[in-house]
Amino acid sequence: MLKFTEHTGIVVPLDISNIDTDIIIPKQFLQKINKIGFGKYLFHDWRYLDSNQLKKNNQFILNKKVYENASILLTKSNFGCGSSREHAVWSLLDYGFKIIIASSFSDIFYNNSFNNKLLLITLQEKVIDFLFDIVKKNLGISFCVNLINSKIIVNKNSFSFELDDSRRFCLLNDLDNIDLTMKFLKEIEIYESKIPDFLLKRREFSSKIV
Repeated sequence: MLKFTEHTGIVVPLDISNIDTDIIIPKQFLQKINKIGFGKYLFHDWRYLDSNQLKKNNQFILNKKVYENASILLTKSNFGCGSSREHAVWSLLDYGFKIIIASSFSDIFYNNSFNNKLLLITLQEKVIDFLFDIVKKNLGISFCVNLINSKIIVNKNSFSFELDDSRRFCLLNDLDNIDLTMKFLKEIEIYESKIPDFLLKRREFSSKIV
């Protein structure tokens, strides 16, 4: 189990709004259904100048040496818009990102992220702009994100963030939706044991006529 309580990591600033899932991971790399190995395709079209990933784009911020081990992404509004591909979250996690901070996220990307235990933090735009100023003036700076008290600590500054209690509980206890359901296995079994026989027989009958 890997309970998320606190994380300190280098912050990479990606000062762009409306980054869609096709930018996060292009469609040609969506050929696998497991979650492993997508990190090398993250931001492929921005990180590389050719389709075979032989020529790095040295102008792209993720290719800067100071951000080699970045684990926190600071970006702008509507991150993760576009298609619903869950691979976008898998690629961010596989690359090494633990936390994304932005002023807003697309709804589907938001749900996909928490289902995969990627922490998204939403802050007001003026706070995001302030954090960008700090990061740009202090290359390679680290943020400390504490999920227990819902605070981001940067140097001597502290920024509070809000998170739904259910999502917070799951991250603090390393639970996904299936894990959460299985915590109620005993109650589910008791409920199922009380289902009247005639309903069970009707279910069997329905399965035979399909």
